[in-house]
Amino acid sequence: MQYFVVMIDYGRRGREAVVDPEITRREVVSRVASGEYGNICFIHEISGSAVEDVTADILTQAALPEIAPGEVDLQAASFDHARDLRKHERS
Repeated sequence: MQYFVVMIDYGRRGREAVVDPEITRREVVSRVASGEYGNICFIHEISGSAVEDVTADILTQAALPEIAPGEVDLQAASFDHARDLRKHERS
């Protein structure tokens, strides 16, 4: 059996361990990315009798990818802007 334990820190109110054997890794990543799981202390993956700390991996997967400035198509953006200007001139 494989499952994840997500430890959430609520500060003075204490901590909560979220354990649901039916939640997949993809679902944990989705919940971290959406903000449903916040203030995470750690995330452990338990498989059989082995425990692995996967906090860094999950947080990295849940982070939004950064787009380098060089990857933005500035020419396409200027064409879109010119098209929008023409559209507004006609009205």
